[in-house]
Amino acid sequence: MTWRRGTLVLTLVLSLAPALARAQDPTPKPVVDDPDRDINVSQPDFTVITLPTTLRLPRFRSAFRLTHRFERSLGQGDFGDLADSFFGIDNGASVGLEYRFGVMRGLQAGITRTSNRTINLFTQYNVWQQGKGKPVGVNLLVSADGTNNFSDHFSPVLGLAISREIGTHGAVYFDPMWVHAANLFPTAGTDTDTFVAGIGLRLRIRPTLYLVGEMMPRAGYAPGVRQMAAALEKRAGGHSFQINFSNGFQITPGQLPRGGTSNDNWYLGFNITRKFF
Repeated sequence: MTWRRGTLVLTLVLSLAPALARAQDPTPKPVVDDPDRDINVSQPDFTVITLPTTLRLPRFRSAFRLTHRFERSLGQGDFGDLADSFFGIDNGASVGLEYRFGVMRGLQAGITRTSNRTINLFTQYNVWQQGKGKPVGVNLLVSADGTNNFSDHFSPVLGLAISREIGTHGAVYFDPMWVHAANLFPTAGTDTDTFVAGIGLRLRIRPTLYLVGEMMPRAGYAPGVRQMAAALEKRAGGHSFQINFSNGFQITPGQLPRGGTSNDNWYLGFNITRKFF
């Protein structure tokens, strides 16, 4: 009986020894420093308002964005009418839901779905970052729009996102994009492709507060007026909250060639981004 008890005690000690050794080991595990997880105060979000930025998404991390564009013009009716509809919030809205994922360092991919049943699949690769010998950051953009839940009309997009950070005071952007088959209803002799020259600015006016603006000049198929937007943005931890005003409802890169409604009609909207890192 004594021999059996001794064997049992020895077995328990041997089985617990590795766990006890790990618990008493004072050597900390190495922490991998990923600079992509640091807050970039000049580029706090993955978009300006609609245009893409060059902000990198950490490997195996993700982000979600909600986009709203209320469809009542702020200039429709008098102030009382506008207040009755709570500045357009009671009216319908163009809505976009987006999810993006860091596939590998410098490469992110995602999907956006809008309330008019357009789906945009996109990838964005960081060619290089702004730094010594590189005055700008450059990302390669490849995406495709598909209407009717990506089953009908397809509009591939190829472009660049080029940024110049102004120290910690914000950044300026130039996003040239070529959109194929942007015209949903082509006729003989009409343009079907569009070249979009997106221009954006984010100016940091307080530690976590920004003024933001963008415009999208176009060549080729270019109905309506060029879409423009301005916004006030607040960064709070992993969130970005943006109240914006625009003259159009286009959300995805493939929709940008269709432009805004009118330079006399501006619409209230907002963007909310949540980073999961």
